[in-house]
This record gives sequence, structure tokens and C-alpha cells, in this order.
Amino acid sequence: MLIEPKVRGYICTTAHPAGCAQNVQEQIKYVTSHSPITSGPKKVLIIGASTGYGLASRIVAAFGAKAQTIGVFFERPADDKRTASAGWYHTAAFEQVAHQAGLYAKSINGDAFSDSIKQETIARIKQDWGGQVDLVIYSLASPRRTHPQTGLSFKSVLKPIGAPYSNKTIDMMSGHISNVSIEPATPKEVADTIAVMGGEDWMMWIEALLQEKLLAKAAKTIAYSYIGPKLTDPIYSKGTIGVAKKDLVAASSMLQKRLSPIGGQAFISVNKALVTQASAAIPVVPLYISLIYKIMKEKNLHEGCIEQVYRLYSDRLYRKEGQVLVDAEGLIRIDDWEMREDVQQAVAELWPKIDDTNLSTMTDFVGYRHEFYKLFGFEVAGVDYTQAQRIEVPIPSLYPSKINSVF
Repeated sequence: MLIEPKVRGYICTTAHPAGCAQNVQEQIKYVTSHSPITSGPKKVLIIGASTGYGLASRIVAAFGAKAQTIGVFFERPADDKRTASAGWYHTAAFEQVAHQAGLYAKSINGDAFSDSIKQETIARIKQDWGGQVDLVIYSLASPRRTHPQTGLSFKSVLKPIGAPYSNKTIDMMSGHISNVSIEPATPKEVADTIAVMGGEDWMMWIEALLQEKLLAKAAKTIAYSYIGPKLTDPIYSKGTIGVAKKDLVAASSMLQKRLSPIGGQAFISVNKALVTQASAAIPVVPLYISLIYKIMKEKNLHEGCIEQVYRLYSDRLYRKEGQVLVDAEGLIRIDDWEMREDVQQAVAELWPKIDDTNLSTMTDFVGYRHEFYKLFGFEVAGVDYTQAQRIEVPIPSLYPSKINSVF
């Protein structure tokens, strides 16, 4: 069928298999055009592996460090009426290229919060890997979680705490700038957001792996986070998300102690603001990203997910000097270029001036929207969108009897 983007709010409900495959190829090309990560990990588990930072983490591990990878995610296959999700197509393309390169790559599709998926992953590691896991990436970005022990369900919210918050935001489709006002979260909403986006599930994963003795000596685990500028403080770092991220930081400290008997380490990587399915949902943030893209591109500082993660592996986690590079609070700061004083000063100066009349000249909103469509395989260079596509594309490790692909 011919596939076109269908956008509802901040999500695209269709995805293009060839465009997603090309996205993966471009990221692989970036990694292989740079120096190999010779001291990198060899057996990597990525929890949340199908899009954004998680997908980039898998690509860098496989094609930068020649690592074996197991990816866990929750993605939708195609059916008679709709395409598969972008993450499904990304994974299908990644696995095919990885297998062609002689790299082990298998995937597990299901609710990563559940005990059943944890146990399925453990069984896969035991069955397939002679050695133990030496890197665990935690990159989940789900709006909901059902607790595996209590059965209670939680839904996260994107709200300030204590007082309403008002600022400029943008409609992604029309480009119209308006003022948004968000009421503060209730105590229950704060608690639910922590339950979904905090550190409990990350700790559950590591504990399960430790109990089965599946973590190698000196294994590392890392979870992704974001802090952001003062501009977005009320809705982000001081809002419900920020409280959840503080819980994630607290979890890293507890995991550091838990891993000490095997010489392991737990880290939080504070990453740059980028166009992702998660960031598109946060009021104010898309307009901020449009502005930061323009400023950082003009200063030759712009990075996407793959550039960020390659730098994370090569310059932070697996430096030639050996010791992981962290700041005074023990955080890995890959947002360092975004948070440079000159960059944030430009943000502070330009933000009050942005309106509908100068949006295209003062920001890179065109670039933001282009990157949004690319998340779902659209507007990708080299892809002929006039060609009909087969939407049922198998992920090789999930459907080993159907390894032939359109890619």
C-alpha cells in the first residue's frame, strides 16, 4: 500500500517501513564512519531498544563495539488495517543488517514492566549467551505502568507542582504559537508519575539479573534522563517529570551500592533535548527544541540521538583513560553542549521575541517538524514515497521462519 503520515496531536499513527529502514542505515553509517569503541561492551541488554536513544544505544553497541545485543520493547506489528509502529520497523531493519554483519541481535516484544518479560529475557540470556551481561541500558519512555506485584496501574502526567505554569507553546502541525496554562498536579498524580518514570523498575531489572548471576564483573548500567534549562524548569525539572527523574537518580545511588560486590557501576546520563516521541508530548518543549536546534546548528554544536550516544560510549563510558567521566554530582553530562553558557544566553535573549511572524527566522521549526516526521520514517532522503510498501515486515528473531524482508 501507499503510506502517508497521519498525525494526531503529537503522535503519528502510521509509519513507513522503507523510511524507518533508511533511518537505521544512516545511523549505522555514522557509527561505522567513526573510530571503533575497542574497549566497549560485548554483551548488551537494552530495555527500551526500538526508538530514540534506546535504538541509538543498540546501534552504537553493535556497530561501534561489535557487541551482541538483546533489545526489549513494546511495539505493534502491522495488521490488515494499519502499519506497524515505527519501533517495529526500526528493529526489523536493525536485526537484518546486524545479522548480515555476523552480529548476534535478538529482540523481545512485550511489557518491560512485567515479571513475565523479565523472566523471558533472563531465559534468553541463559540460553544464548555463554558469558554474562556487561552493560544494561534502561531507556523506557512509557506513559503507563502496571505494577507487576500489586497489579495497580499508574499513568504519568506532564504538570507543574505547587502552582500553575504558563508559557509559550507551539502547534506542531500549524506552527501557531499560543500561550498554554497548566494546572498543578495532585499528590496522586505526582506519585503515579514517579511510579511510571522513576527508578523502581530499573532496580527490579538489575535485581533480577543479579539474582540469576547474569551480570559480569565490573558490569555497568545506565539510565537516561534530562534536566534542561531554567526556561522549562516548572514543567520539567521542577514538575512531575523532574520529581520522577530525581527518583531515578536516587535509584542509581542504591544500584551503585548493590553492584559494588561485583565491581559494577550505575550511572545516569543526562542527555540533550531532541525530537523524540516522548519530548513531542511535553508542552513548551517543542518550541524550545526548535530554538535550540537553530542556535546549536549555527554554532556547529548540533547532535542527534546517534551522535549523542556515540559520544556517550566513546568519550564517557568507555574512555581510553578508563575511568567514566562524570560531573560533581556523579552524573554523565552529554547535555554539556546544550547547556553551554553562550547557548543558554542566546535562548534567554531570543525566547521572549518569538511569535508567529518570525518563527521561521528565529527558530528551526522547519527542522523540528522534519525530524518529527523522520521518527516515523517519513521525509527521509533517498526513499521513494510513491512506491507501494509491504507493511507486514517480520523482525527476524521474533519470526525466524520469515526472514525474507523488503529491505
